[in-house]
Amino acid sequence: MSKYYNIKELLDDCEKRDLVKGTPYVAILSYEEWCNDMESYDFGIDLDLSIIDIHNTKAEVNYDSLTGNFLIPDRSKLGEEESKFAFALDEKGIVFIDESGKALSIIEEIKRTKRWKSPSLERFLYDFLEGIIRGDLLVIEKYEKELNQIEDVIESGNTDISLDRVNEIRGEIRELSVHYEQLIDLTQELEENENNFFNEKNVRYFRNFLNRLARHNDMINALKDYTVQVKDLYHTQLDVKQNRIMTLLTVVTTVFMPLTLITGWYGMNFKYMPELEMRYSYFVVILVCLTIAIGSLVFFKKKKWL
Repeated sequence: MSKYYNIKELLDDCEKRDLVKGTPYVAILSYEEWCNDMESYDFGIDLDLSIIDIHNTKAEVNYDSLTGNFLIPDRSKLGEEESKFAFALDEKGIVFIDESGKALSIIEEIKRTKRWKSPSLERFLYDFLEGIIRGDLLVIEKYEKELNQIEDVIESGNTDISLDRVNEIRGEIRELSVHYEQLIDLTQELEENENNFFNEKNVRYFRNFLNRLARHNDMINALKDYTVQVKDLYHTQLDVKQNRIMTLLTVVTTVFMPLTLITGWYGMNFKYMPELEMRYSYFVVILVCLTIAIGSLVFFKKKKWL
């Protein structure tokens, strides 16, 4: 499984014995290969780089090396799939301890697409980190379009939809946000260059990547706020719909209240109620009821309560 590269104008695929002294290198090893061969990389300390117990992305500065982990969420299955691997580096090169295949896929993409005028370990690290977030703008744009569609449906007055998808998007966005924050912390460790592994003029690559990460993180945070706005809009529309129902019920109650009074009044059937003996009482009462009902509806219409 092991793979080795010299960092030249292109990533030069080679065997371990072909690594050029004085030329920065990249190595990819399985955990077993690392345990068997780590002494030959002369990192100077006993490194416990377990690829099993990885829960975040981080970097740690040691006496004469820099070690850490990557925990990379799968953009197509956020919240479900993650790739994890460890690394160790010094001024001579970097070793990835990876059995997920994620580090190899990023490095092979760099090999296919990058050609450097001034090859260096710092430039390779910049392209590697950039490979981790490549395509994220499309992911962010997809979420924004989906939220726009949900917002349009809600604004059309449809409150029968479920907010489950909005909650899912918020959870996935939160995972990306945490991932970016951890990447920012890792890159800041690289930029600090505590052990002077990197050429000072090349530290600018890490600053450039930090700026890109900050922009991505700002967009993610804006999307998190957008999910809150969509949920607020949904509840507002729901309140409006409920208020309309209550208004309609109030109007119906108001219209029928005097009619109920009239029917109740004349339903008493007292013996000496004079209207009971009048020939046209029935039609007069109907006319009065219709007048009250129509008059009430006209009144409510003018008040725009209907």
